[in-house]
Formats: sequence, C-alpha cells, structure tokens
Amino acid sequence: MTADAHHSRRGRARRLKALIVKESLQVVRDPSSILIAFVLPLILLFLFGYGVSLDAREVRLGVVLEDTGPEARRLAGAFRATPFFDARTALNRRDLEADLISGRIRGMLVIPQDFAQTLNAPGVTATIQLIADGSETNTASYVANYASGTLTTWMIQEGLMADRAATPPVVLTPRFFYNAELDSRNSLVPGSLAIIMAIIGTLLTALVVAREWERGTMEALLATPLSALEIVIGKLVPYFVLGMASMAVCTAVAFFLYGIPYRGSLAALTVVSAAFLLTALGQGFLISTVTRNQFIASQAALVSAFLPAFILSGFVFEIASMPWIIRMVAQVIPARYFVTNLQTLFLTGDVWSLLRPNILILLVLAGVLLALTLKKTPSRLE
Repeated sequence: MTADAHHSRRGRARRLKALIVKESLQVVRDPSSILIAFVLPLILLFLFGYGVSLDAREVRLGVVLEDTGPEARRLAGAFRATPFFDARTALNRRDLEADLISGRIRGMLVIPQDFAQTLNAPGVTATIQLIADGSETNTASYVANYASGTLTTWMIQEGLMADRAATPPVVLTPRFFYNAELDSRNSLVPGSLAIIMAIIGTLLTALVVAREWERGTMEALLATPLSALEIVIGKLVPYFVLGMASMAVCTAVAFFLYGIPYRGSLAALTVVSAAFLLTALGQGFLISTVTRNQFIASQAALVSAFLPAFILSGFVFEIASMPWIIRMVAQVIPARYFVTNLQTLFLTGDVWSLLRPNILILLVLAGVLLALTLKKTPSRLE
C-alpha cells in the first residue's frame, strides 16, 4: 500500500469519525430525538398494552326481577357475582329502559313472572329474555355470550343440568335493540366518521399558523391592528365551514352509499358536529402555534389526533374494560364523545339526555384549546 493511499484512508476515517461524533452530539442535544426514541415508544406501548383489549369485563347490565321468588333471586345473584358483569337489579323493566337508551347499561336481562312456576314444572322449558344494546356490536355479542355462559354455570350449580345431553331447563332469548342484525357496519361507519373528522379537523389548522411563521407573513399580521383573538377567529371560520362541508359529504356517503340507517335529526347532527369540529380545529391551532413548523405540526397532529381517537374513543375497544388510569385519560379525548353522539344519532335518534352532556364537554374542551392558543399567540412582534 502506498503512502498516499494510506494517508487517504486515514483521512476518510477521521472525517467519518468526526461526522459520527457530530451527529451523536446533535442527538444528545436535540430533545425531539430522545422523545422519539424512548418516550414515544413507551407511550404507544402503554396505550396498546392497556387500552387495546378485545375482552369485555364488568359490562353494565340491568336485571329485571319480575319474579321475586328464591330461584329468580339466586339467578340474579349469579349475574351480580360474575366478573363479566356489573349488574344491578330492578323490579320493573321501565326502571331500566331509560338507562338502556342512554347507554348507561349495555343490556337488560328480564326474568319473567312465571319463571319459578315454569322452572319447577316437569317437561317445560323456562325462558328469560336478554335485551342488548346493538349499537356497539362487539359489546352486544359479549353480553349475549357472557349471559349464556353465566346462565349455564348457574344451572350446573343448581343441579338443573345433571344430564348434559338433555334439553336445558332454562333458555336465553336474546334481542338486540337499535341494530337487530348486529351488522357491524352500522356501528363502525358512524364511529369511523368521528375518527376521520378528528384527523381532518386537526390537520386543517395544524399547518395554518406554522405556514404563516415559515413564510414570514405572521409578522405582517402582528404588525396590523388585528388582535390575537381576531387573528384566530379569522383563520378559524373558513376552516370551520370547510370542515362542516366535509362532514356533510361523509354523512351523505354513509347514508346513500353504505345504507347506514340514520334516525336522528339534521339539526342535532349539525350541533354535534359543530361542537366536535371546534375541538379538532382548536387542537390543530394550538399545535401549529406552538411548533411554528409545518413538518413537526403535521406529525404532531397525526399522532395526537389519530391514535387517541382510534384507541380511546370506544370506537373499537370498550372503555369500561380499560384500567382506571386509561379511562381517566379517555375523559379528555374529544372523539370519545363524538363517537357516542354519532352512534346515538345514527342508530337510536335524538336522545338529548345523552347528547347534551357530551356536547357541553366538547364545548368546554374547545374553549380550553382555543384559550391556550390565544395565550401562545403573541400580540405583537417580539
């Protein structure tokens, strides 16, 4: 090897070493690299590990004791004792119908008046009815399967199924409200509208202020007599109208193309969509105001809008089955309330006792996000 070749190789090694050291120092000095490498994976693993579950536990169930005899009470006790249900009893189904409509319970088990009499009659099969909320197909299937399993366990414990091959003395008759065929599309499409609008609404405004800062036009706006509130409102209104138009198109496609039933009113849908869109646009405004960079703003918008909306909104996974700390986090996810409202409007109708609290929560979240945006928006050039 010649001296020149040896010198050239040593030069390349020194340059490569210097570049590696330089990039290593850049990684150490750049907090975003540390966040992406260590913090973000842990957050995602935490969400997927605790938030994603295809099982349902402590599903809220109402048990109607039209028969108050000892056999009926022992059966109701079996449903209260199982870990799969959070069961409470009532003597009349009218006492639980409002809870079923509003979603406070996911099913209603009716033990009829002649339950004990039929159960003790030879050669006669007693029937109990299960009414489940079909607006969430996965949960409705869980309720039916768990109820059937609990009933079978109770009959074995009571010695009513000594002969496993014989006809069971008690049978469960399921009935599903709001989505009788348990067509998953009827609940998934309304929920997917919420996920889509969460992404679209956040992205619409996430790039607005960041683009203004990158182009230098924000300084020109701050030099005008416009206040920070006027700047935010002026930018919000066009994107709000655009977002509402997008929601109208998506709803029309869901109804006319996919044939999803819609049982609510257009006025209710407009109010519900407007309340949610304000939160999504406010979230995008806050991200763009803080980052002032289009690339970072777009990435932050996707991560903060899509993942929480998909995992913690109840769109796919039952929130009640998640650990309490995840349920607390889900309380501040706007899509959680929008998913519930859309499924209610599409499959049930204008249940204002359920819609109204969710709308108020969305408006409060929108107010907080817009207030933070105003706080982060400078009122004059620095």
